[in-house]
Amino acid sequence: MLNEIIFFDTLRQGLWVAVVISVPILTVALLAGVSIGLIQALTSIQEMTLTFVPKLAAIGAVFWFSMSFMTQTLVSFFHERIIPLIIGG
Repeated sequence: MLNEIIFFDTLRQGLWVAVVISVPILTVALLAGVSIGLIQALTSIQEMTLTFVPKLAAIGAVFWFSMSFMTQTLVSFFHERIIPLIIGG
């Protein structure tokens, strides 16, 4: 019974880490998509590359700036949760 509790708690924490890591990129993608969509609606320009290229650039920039945060969060999760389970503690 205890092994199932530990497994599901580790799974829950891993999913929460995945959510926390993905929030900056998803937020920027949402804001870029809404702002570009608004510009397209106001100017009646319906070009597909107009939505793709700026959104890709914004996601790339945010990924570059938040890479240390993402790495630090994952390493912290592994050191605090996964490695002790592997060792047996």
